[in-house]
Amino acid sequence: MYDRILLPTDGSDAAIAAEDATFEIAAAHDATVDVLNVADTARDSVTNVQGEVVDALVSEGERIVEAVEERADERGVTVRTAVLQGDPSATIADYASEYDVDLVVMPTKGRSGLERVLLGSVTERVISSTPVPVLVLNPDADREFAYPFERVLVPTDGTTAGDRGVSAGSAVATGTGATLHLLTVVEGASLGPDVRSAGTSERLTAAAEEVLEQAREQAVAAGVETVETATEHGQPYREIRSFVEEPGVDLVVLGVDDDSEFGRFLWGGVTSKLVRTSPVPVLLTGQSTAE
Repeated sequence: MYDRILLPTDGSDAAIAAEDATFEIAAAHDATVDVLNVADTARDSVTNVQGEVVDALVSEGERIVEAVEERADERGVTVRTAVLQGDPSATIADYASEYDVDLVVMPTKGRSGLERVLLGSVTERVISSTPVPVLVLNPDADREFAYPFERVLVPTDGTTAGDRGVSAGSAVATGTGATLHLLTVVEGASLGPDVRSAGTSERLTAAAEEVLEQAREQAVAAGVETVETATEHGQPYREIRSFVEEPGVDLVVLGVDDDSEFGRFLWGGVTSKLVRTSPVPVLLTGQSTAE
């Protein structure tokens, strides 16, 4: 399932939490972990000075990746290390493509301690610029990371992005033996009073069930053994969060729409809210190289 996993790290506590999860996944699949630190030489404060500052960034990066390598050795995980200079997001995305990485693991926070999944952050730009699936971990989540996954949730709306999510979720389910939960939400609350009616609700529900049936057929064709489907009515974010918390789902998978800005992949801002607040990891997947 995974042969090579990329772990970008800045040495922060959040990065170390992502490191632990990465080692669990790598150990389960006998995968190699590429530990990458990027010395951010794209900033004016760095590029406008001579070698000493850049050298200090590189030296710090080397210290960080060596520490990760030592911890990996203790866990019996094989790693490769690299310290590169450049723009962090572009460098990470380029590395993932150049070295045929199967998965990128990143936290929602960096050294600043701020949530940095949204609004121009490194994680956002990596997700938007690489076809490699990105597993995003919230280091403040109160639920412990557990691998292999047992219950995988894929919210889908029948769009291309939704189909990508189903494909990625199916791959995880077949690779780990997990139950795949397919969910769609009928957003009736957004309809005006002159539009809401029993007939409208029935049509929306019927359309949602058709989406789920197509997704179920896609998952079964991909080899998923156990598939469960559900249709909920209400606000998508709330219904998905409720679903995550109640059945004990331990991974959410979302497809990325190439034509949308981050945070608008699925039902408007649902993706951005989920990534920031999900108690379980979120796997985001963009356009595959096969498309």
